Amino acid sequence: MPDVTVTAADGGSFSAYLASPPSGTGPGLVVIQEIFGVNADIRGVCDRYARDGYFAIAPDLFWRQEPGVQLTDKSKAEWDKAFALMKGFDFPKGVADIGSTLAHVRTLKGATGKAGAVGFCLGGSLAYHTACFTDSDASVAYYPVQIENAMNHAGKITKPLLIHFAEKDQFCPLETQKKIYANLIGIILISIYSYPGVEHAFARTGGEHYDKAAADLANRRTAEFLKTNLA
Repeated sequence: MPDVTVTAADGGSFSAYLASPPSGTGPGLVVIQEIFGVNADIRGVCDRYARDGYFAIAPDLFWRQEPGVQLTDKSKAEWDKAFALMKGFDFPKGVADIGSTLAHVRTLKGATGKAGAVGFCLGGSLAYHTACFTDSDASVAYYPVQIENAMNHAGKITKPLLIHFAEKDQFCPLETQKKIYANLIGIILISIYSYPGVEHAFARTGGEHYDKAAADLANRRTAEFLKTNLA
């Protein structure tokens, strides 16, 4: 699958991995990276969603710091670099880049005009903000971190949002999850699931905390959610 170029709203451009559906038609889906960049895992997620009928596109959100980052979770050096990139990441510009990617995927030949987003870890947090600040038709956040500091933006959500929490997430402890739930539960557009006994990144295939049963359940729920809201 080819990399494509997306024009940023504030000037410049960045690359994105694009996987197209076999049928040549379908809705768009922005796949939002973890802290490891648009690596083999994220590209594989795009490929899977393409097989399910989506134009799945993963923008290089670290492009302003270092274009083309592709790290793994297998070494301390890579973890250290990933955390450094996350620390230096410009969050509002990242959300704007997701908005630009949504606009781009809607223009592709065969695209239906509907487009959503799904993100993991850092991407999960960005997916929440995507629901708040972009025109995404549906957004999915896997184990988002630090969104408890952005509950004041929840009133801006006008399209469906699905959140998957890991009960034993060390980056978003259960008590924090409960506070987030208390703030969001009254918003009819938001669905929240917590997966008992699993840790952060339980859906990262091959990761240290991968849990197939929880990942399969979360992925099924995501598939149903996207099909309902992007059809």
